[in-house]
Amino acid sequence: MNLALNHIGQIALPVADADRSERFYADVLKLRKLFRFGGLCFFDCAGVRLLLDQAADPADIKSGAVIYFRVADLMLATKELEGRGVVFVERPHLVARMEDHDFWLAAFRDPDGHLLALMQEAPKGYAPPS
Repeated sequence: MNLALNHIGQIALPVADADRSERFYADVLKLRKLFRFGGLCFFDCAGVRLLLDQAADPADIKSGAVIYFRVADLMLATKELEGRGVVFVERPHLVARMEDHDFWLAAFRDPDGHLLALMQEAPKGYAPPS
């Protein structure tokens, strides 16, 4: 058997308060909620499930991985989320000039301090509107 993993089915994030996190991901980020079971809340991210898992002890919550949400227009998405109360820790900026596109990024934190980011693979030479 020649096993090659490539499709992520689910990503789990530990959270301190499932109700608070559910509101943030549903009401602020507008992710589509799939279902809730006790302290577990599941959202759909274009076919990848995001599981928010209420930790038994909030001290066990560690922030390590970053979840990147692909957007078509970084500046528009940033303004929309700011209007919903999101505070960005990294303003939209150019990260890398790739061979066939430019990679742009903006980052913010969820209520538990997990780093989340918006990413745009923009056409070469893209300049955001001022």
